[in-house]
Amino acid sequence: MTKAHYFKLNKTPLLLAVVSLAFYIAFAYDLERTDTIKLLMLYAGLFFLFYKILQFAKHDFKLLTWLAFLFRAVFILAIPNLSQDFYRFIWDGRMIIEGINPYLFTPESFIAKNTFPIAQAQELYNGMGLLSASHFTNYPPLNQICFVIAGLFAGKNILGSVIVLRFLIIAADFGTLYFGKRLLEKLKLPAHNIFWYILNPFIIIEMTGNLHFESVMIFFLVVCLYLIQLGKWHWAAITFACSVSIKLIPLIFLPLLYQKLGLKKSIVFYGIVTTVTLSLFAPFYNSTFINNYAETVGLWFQNFEFNASLYYIAREIGYFFRGYNEIAIIGKYTAIVVFLFVLIMALARKNKTTKQLITAMLLSLTFYYFTTTTVHPWYIATLLFLSIFTRFRFALVWSFMVILSYTAYIQADYQENIWAIALEYIIVFSVFLYELTKKRYTFEDKLT
Repeated sequence: MTKAHYFKLNKTPLLLAVVSLAFYIAFAYDLERTDTIKLLMLYAGLFFLFYKILQFAKHDFKLLTWLAFLFRAVFILAIPNLSQDFYRFIWDGRMIIEGINPYLFTPESFIAKNTFPIAQAQELYNGMGLLSASHFTNYPPLNQICFVIAGLFAGKNILGSVIVLRFLIIAADFGTLYFGKRLLEKLKLPAHNIFWYILNPFIIIEMTGNLHFESVMIFFLVVCLYLIQLGKWHWAAITFACSVSIKLIPLIFLPLLYQKLGLKKSIVFYGIVTTVTLSLFAPFYNSTFINNYAETVGLWFQNFEFNASLYYIAREIGYFFRGYNEIAIIGKYTAIVVFLFVLIMALARKNKTTKQLITAMLLSLTFYYFTTTTVHPWYIATLLFLSIFTRFRFALVWSFMVILSYTAYIQADYQENIWAIALEYIIVFSVFLYELTKKRYTFEDKLT
């Protein structure tokens, strides 16, 4: 096929791609997160274009792969504009390079004493914001290694560090593309389902654009699931531990593996995961580290609140009866309820096939996010990834609606717009409940 003939056959998706490219450039280099109207319009436009591109070119795997790379490449030289977490990433990486354990000190503890342990300490401190600077780091050891790599290759250059971190995330995404496609084929599901994740503007913006490492966590998770499908569960346990060592959230899935592996294999699997995870934490270990890390993780259950759903309802009930925010009590009981729910999913639900296992993982994590106190937009990435192996597509809808949480940044004091959050969850819950009551409902049906 000649190039001219190819362009003629793919004229529509290529034109849509050009418009998408322009939108991504505007998003990366000409947008402040306080400009909510522009943010919402660009995001809605990109999502529409993404849907139409898949509609016209869902079977052209090569074209969609090139577009996924091209759209990510747009962000290479951009400083993240929706998140400031990357400043803390750079801080932690440089601390380790200087031989300082980042789990033992808060950035604020240095700056308050007018001490600057790393290059550009004041600039990084100002960039990360007081909330991050006043708490101990919560990023697991393999994630810290990524931060160290950025420090080693970029030296004292912040943009250089951003570029290195971005390349790591892009590499992880294409690893997910490769193993995700192979897993879909093994499960006899449409291979193009992987592009609901890889080509999704939400993933491109939040992962490549804003440098959230859920992409790397998901890469290790998909490798784990692929190895489980092949019966190579020893190696799967190692990759699962690597996933946990990027972000702790996969720990919620451990009980669900019991039925798939059986009792004896499960015990060994859990043992390998524990051994590898503790080994990765070992270089940072001391008694102070344990206290600091436990304290930091606990904040997500008993102090922080953002973009929640059922928790906000419980909070208002608490206000009505007690007159103050009972987040500490609600968060504690929520953790217990989530644990019990996961156990029920692990023991009472049939999870013996890989498809059943992934569905249980999706539903368990969904329950957690529906009840927790904090749901930052990038958290939805794991749900979106898991959903492509199931009949559920509410996570795809959520990846679009979650942009409404950024309305909190309209004002300088970051006050959430409760009506925007309500709209987000009314739509997400409606789609979720609809899909629960239907035996088959997929967005792929709309593409044909």
